[in-house]
Amino acid sequence: MVWFMTKARCQQVSLETTPYYHCVSRCVRRAFLCGFDPSTGIDFEHRRAWIEERILYLPSIFCIDVCAYAVMSNHYHVVFHVDQKKVESLSTLDIVKRWHQLCKGTLLTQAYERGIGLSQAEQNAVDDLVVEWRERLSDISWFMRNINEWLAREANAEDQCTGRFWEGRFKSQALLDEKALAACMAYVDLNPVRAKMADTPEKSEFTSYRRRAKSAKTAIKAMSNPENINRQAQELFAFAGNPRQKMSKGLPFKLRDYLELVDWTGRQVREGKRGSIQNGAPRLLERLGIGNDNWLQVSCQFESKFKLLAGAKQSLELACERFCLLRRVGISGSRLLS
Repeated sequence: MVWFMTKARCQQVSLETTPYYHCVSRCVRRAFLCGFDPSTGIDFEHRRAWIEERILYLPSIFCIDVCAYAVMSNHYHVVFHVDQKKVESLSTLDIVKRWHQLCKGTLLTQAYERGIGLSQAEQNAVDDLVVEWRERLSDISWFMRNINEWLAREANAEDQCTGRFWEGRFKSQALLDEKALAACMAYVDLNPVRAKMADTPEKSEFTSYRRRAKSAKTAIKAMSNPENINRQAQELFAFAGNPRQKMSKGLPFKLRDYLELVDWTGRQVREGKRGSIQNGAPRLLERLGIGNDNWLQVSCQFESKFKLLAGAKQSLELACERFCLLRRVGISGSRLLS
């Protein structure tokens, strides 16, 4: 029997299968990523801003877009979109400039960026490095590393201690189709509501939903036009609307439909406060063809319903064949999306 978790991280990502991935990192011991620690009486709330700023900053360097995120007390979630076409289109100088924002590079790459002439041997050495850096700039492992290592140093310095801050490698799930993508994004955005840290998604601080809703609300007030709800948050991967032949890069949903769906779902998961935006299912659920009950199970229990692959049954079976998996992991959860 072949288990997916025994494979190296690079073997758990296939951009030919899907460019979308859900990642989770959790702290070790009783360390608090953010929030108030009742055992010590210390408030780490300010760290929420640290990690949110880092999550939103790194896409300006990496060719990876952030679709959704949520910063919790001892862990955080991010949903990524890997832009392989973008990284392939970057010039050698573009790659060097981007990498130098993360690391110093070498004396040769620093000279190349300044426009200093290099010998052929020196240029070859720079080209070899650029091949490696180009791969890293579209690698979710390197993206997560540049969040986790940076935050561990900052937190350990603040706590005046040394040692591991994270429990180990981050957890990764491949999102195989738009059903899994929508369910996972909603699951991430609703984390604070399920944890009773917020009453509604728009009040959930340090989440992508709050940032998107705030941007749309600001646009509506400024323009006095409800249609401006489709105004996008600049730091996040944009919504491109329903799938069509000539489609711009972006999430395959309408922003209005997604905001409505998450708001509706959030009302259902609040005990004793059930409500609805409309009598039937939200428009996005109707388009995806997912029943209300199935949707609530998946969007509230995404991590337990799926392991390393998430999607409808057909998508899951095709992905398992591509990854040479003998065991169909997550097949019970896939039936909820089929």
